[in-house]
Amino acid sequence: MEQKFEEGAIYKNIKSADLEGHDRTFEDCKFIKCDLSYANLSHITFINCVMDTCNLSLIKITDTGFQNVDFNGCKITGVNFGDSSNFSLSVSFTKCLLDYTVWHKKKLKGTIFNECSFEEADFSETDLTNAVFEKCNLNRAIFNRTVIKGADLRTAYNFNIDPENNSITKAKFSADALAGLLLKYNLTIE
Repeated sequence: MEQKFEEGAIYKNIKSADLEGHDRTFEDCKFIKCDLSYANLSHITFINCVMDTCNLSLIKITDTGFQNVDFNGCKITGVNFGDSSNFSLSVSFTKCLLDYTVWHKKKLKGTIFNECSFEEADFSETDLTNAVFEKCNLNRAIFNRTVIKGADLRTAYNFNIDPENNSITKAKFSADALAGLLLKYNLTIE
């Protein structure tokens, strides 16, 4: 099967069926207001792409490549990023809904998350070294054997991170958010 390569294209308001298909590569493409919910995007590679106000909920991304991909204002709920390709994984998220996502064992060093929601997201065994969670809601997000070294969570909120079960050396937290590090001790902090 021949690989299909598309470069510099702009896709507006497309649906899942318009994008599905193995062995496709999109480079320098923009996806604007696309409803790709439930799409099977497995084995597709996105390079230097922008996803703007797209619905990517419940997409399948087995071995999907995300190399320098910016997500802006997207709904990306219930997606298992743990299944995506590790090769050159580089993403950023701004004002995205990322509830119920799974990031198991992903290397997300230096990744920027700006004003995103991660309700019940699973960051187990994820490397978040130097990641930035700017004004992110981490309500009921799971951090289990997660590397958070040098990460910036000063403006993140609603998190519960066990310092004994995660590597948090030199991570940055605000004084107001320290309760999220001590929750398991059932302390009253005033």
